[in-house]
Amino acid sequence: MKWSLKIGQVRGIGIFVHASFLILVAIVGIYFYAQTKDLFSVLDGIVYIIILFAIVVIHELSHALTAKKFGVQTKDIILLPIGGVSRMERIPDKPWQELLVAVAGPMVNILFAVLIYVGFFVFKVSINWNDVEELNNHFFVRLFIINVMLAVFNLLPAFPMDGGRILRAALALRMEYVRATQIAATVGQIFAVVFGIVGLLYNPILVFIAIFVWFGAAQEATLSKFKSALQGIPVSAAMVTQFEILNPQDSLEEAMNHTVAGFQQDFPVEQDGQLIGILTRNDLLKALQQSDKTMPISQFIRHDFEVAHPQDLLETVFNRLSQLKIMSIPVVQNGHIVGLISFEHLWEYLMIKSVIKRKS
Repeated sequence: MKWSLKIGQVRGIGIFVHASFLILVAIVGIYFYAQTKDLFSVLDGIVYIIILFAIVVIHELSHALTAKKFGVQTKDIILLPIGGVSRMERIPDKPWQELLVAVAGPMVNILFAVLIYVGFFVFKVSINWNDVEELNNHFFVRLFIINVMLAVFNLLPAFPMDGGRILRAALALRMEYVRATQIAATVGQIFAVVFGIVGLLYNPILVFIAIFVWFGAAQEATLSKFKSALQGIPVSAAMVTQFEILNPQDSLEEAMNHTVAGFQQDFPVEQDGQLIGILTRNDLLKALQQSDKTMPISQFIRHDFEVAHPQDLLETVFNRLSQLKIMSIPVVQNGHIVGLISFEHLWEYLMIKSVIKRKS
């Protein structure tokens, strides 16, 4: 994500903080200073926010590390003012695995809350739970309360939040996955409406969460339908068989002309009959901005690419496309390129298939 700074890495998972988070820290400092005129209170508020987001990181890491046990990698974790986001390559294959991954996050907050509460008894800390001012002034009480709130909030069945994923996984144990996703998405959007109304009346942050939940639920529902429709279909049924192949010595201008004249976004590059790389549309546009159009494409092609086989399943290839930063994968058989598979043509294939199905 743009405007994000990497602050660490755990088990190969990059942890990034978005610039807007630093703005939040500054706002908290200004707020505490305006309220108290006391630098110690300012430091207390900033430390509290930093520890809170450290807890959020641990929450997200628990998701990521649990998913890793099931063979699912997490690209990174990004800290935003509204919380953390773990970008997993995919969801686990089995509903019970997704259930464990989703539960792992809230369990961290419950564990922290229990440990802090036990600490009150161990260290004989006397707390008047009816005195709001005392609760606000006690650092560890605030941490206890926020962990309880995070656990409860994340367990709400507002798909695609943790609770919604728990609901979807539980439903998927008893019914078809697509149907489970549709139900969870509907429940999530109902919660989004509630969040939006409450947010408009009391807390604007809930409005942003409502927008995230609404569109996240809709996107997940559409994606599950899409993946379900691809099940059991070989790549050969949907691949493009009419396409242009470039040579490393072709110029940027020639590649641009092929792009303008046709439908292709990414171009396989061959040398002496061997596939050696991919020239993506984004890389081509960057090259045209920064270099002379007569330059050969050889220095702009990507050599880290994947290929598919005509008998691979579309669902598997779709997952691979989702993980890559290119829109197309060459389809290779017996060492020769026989087609291209892309997001665009997967959508077109399913639209045509849907029309034919309705007509019949």
